Amino acid sequence: MNEFKSVDDALDFAIQSEQEAVDFYTNLADGANNQAMREVFIQFAKEEKGHKKRLINIKKKRTFEFSDEKIFDLKIGDYLIDIEATSDMSYQDALILAMKKEKSAFKLYSDLAGIAPNNDLKNIFLALAQEEAKHKLRFEIEYDDNILKEN
Repeated sequence: MNEFKSVDDALDFAIQSEQEAVDFYTNLADGANNQAMREVFIQFAKEEKGHKKRLINIKKKRTFEFSDEKIFDLKIGDYLIDIEATSDMSYQDALILAMKKEKSAFKLYSDLAGIAPNNDLKNIFLALAQEEAKHKLRFEIEYDDNILKEN
């Protein structure tokens, strides 16, 4: 696990993680065999770009709004099998993949909050974990609305 000597180190790490997510979804979009899946992956990449932009803004402005909002977890993604990214995956598989990625990011930021050397870093990581929980919830709701209700 990375050792952060400053808030900027932690934010740089988070910014890099968001860029990796942008690259991941962009690569899936580029390799998608059908236009619908390409558009889904492009949308996921755009969202990750927005997260990265927000983190860059936090770093520049030195302000970060913390929320006490409790994010509900439907846990849908927790009970689905892992999906391998392929160019011809279904929308259902893409949502599962997105849920799993967001859950991993949530866990990473939660773990980093647990080992943060000071309260500023801890609070930033907890807030980032909360953001990832929101993203996971969004994908779970989409899955529930468009996959589970169809079956």
